[in-house]
Amino acid sequence: MEIKLFDSELKVMDILWKEGDTTAKRIAEILKEQVGWSKTTTYTVIKKCIAKGAIGRYDPDFVCHPVVTREQTRKLETTELINKMYDGAADQLVASILGWKSLSPEEIKKLKEIVSNLE
Repeated sequence: MEIKLFDSELKVMDILWKEGDTTAKRIAEILKEQVGWSKTTTYTVIKKCIAKGAIGRYDPDFVCHPVVTREQTRKLETTELINKMYDGAADQLVASILGWKSLSPEEIKKLKEIVSNLE
């Protein structure tokens, strides 16, 4: 399932991915604390996610359930980034990241394992 989520929608989804099923009221409380959103703003964003099919709503209590996973969203976002910025060349993205970020020996070991598992 490919659903494009905007930054505001990702804030709501992040709560659901971390907490699991959560009431809209609780999501509004968390986002008021984290980013200062009003209850109305949060409910508007939740309703947009429901309309897109990213969130399922269950009553009573307006319980929200994440329909798309974090991994599905990451895959779509990464694919879009690779296509937009690197002409579809994933190796160029990786080379770019490796060129500006110094990696610990543990991170390098992990990357080598990932690459060897692909071969």
